Amino acid sequence: MTRQIVRPDRLDLDSPGRRDYWVALEHDSIWGDHLIPLTVFVGPQATASEGLVAFGSNHGNEYEGPVAIKHLMRDISMEDVLGRIILIPVLNPAAFRAGTRESTLDDGVNLNRAFVPGAGTTPALAGITHRIAAFVREWIWPRVHVVLDLHSGGDVARFAICANYHPVDDPVLNQKIEETARWFGTPALMVYQNITPGLLPSEAERLGKITVGTELGWGAAVNVDGVRYGQHGVRAAAIHNGLLRGTIEPIDFHKAGTQRKLEMVDRDCFTVAPFAGHYEPILECGTRVQAGQTVGYLHDFDHIDMAPWPAVAGVDGVVLAQTWRAPVLRGQHVLVVGRELP
Repeated sequence: MTRQIVRPDRLDLDSPGRRDYWVALEHDSIWGDHLIPLTVFVGPQATASEGLVAFGSNHGNEYEGPVAIKHLMRDISMEDVLGRIILIPVLNPAAFRAGTRESTLDDGVNLNRAFVPGAGTTPALAGITHRIAAFVREWIWPRVHVVLDLHSGGDVARFAICANYHPVDDPVLNQKIEETARWFGTPALMVYQNITPGLLPSEAERLGKITVGTELGWGAAVNVDGVRYGQHGVRAAAIHNGLLRGTIEPIDFHKAGTQRKLEMVDRDCFTVAPFAGHYEPILECGTRVQAGQTVGYLHDFDHIDMAPWPAVAGVDGVVLAQTWRAPVLRGQHVLVVGRELP
């Protein structure tokens, strides 16, 4: 296998066959390039505007996605490919190299907030992270109709492992998105708010694409089940959209019909730390709770005799996420409870 180093305008994402690239985007500091690994499979039934893209490492310290997609790069056989499949295990090499959520060593920008007007095309938004967003917009979006953005909690939050998506107005697209999310097999589906500016999934949804994200692990580690769910979900999406030959069976919670659909679309679902301290969970993610029930405690060790502050559920539902690191900042979301939907 020969991996070519090319500028985006030299990519061939349309000719039949498999090609492996390092996509070179100019480095802002050294005399060199950031290199984004990209593998494309194009089968005999590929059409101009349809295909699947799977992204890993939108954030640089979330590793289940990169690992799952790297396995798929080796496991998918070109003989089984019918349409276009684009696999990008590390979308943000600037953050991945630093092992941080943002592109810490470069422009300090969070890629999943960088899909804003003018990204990569105006002087104020010309750093590497915004130029990655511009690359996705110009070269990837026109060739795909399925977008899978594989995230994990990193060192921010510990999640009940889930596939996730935003509610969209188009009922047909909404159903396709939910079905695609269910095929990951995860214990939960997370339906979340869509008001944060600059999200990659939000832009894909606005363009009418079948868009699913995930939270496959936490703690900047690699979760065994998270990798398995990631691989299964991407493969299922490719098969069900006619891009990959084969059959696939449901797994785990999808197979059992026990996936919980959890909604966190308003502020009542979030519990905010009123002071900087250290968080102690007393219930696990995935636990059913009632509004007002204590899920964890926030300790202030500068005031050692002060009783811990109870972090309580804001709504009836299921504990969806809690802060991963014990030290937390004032204003940080330490607890998220999702309302359970039918």
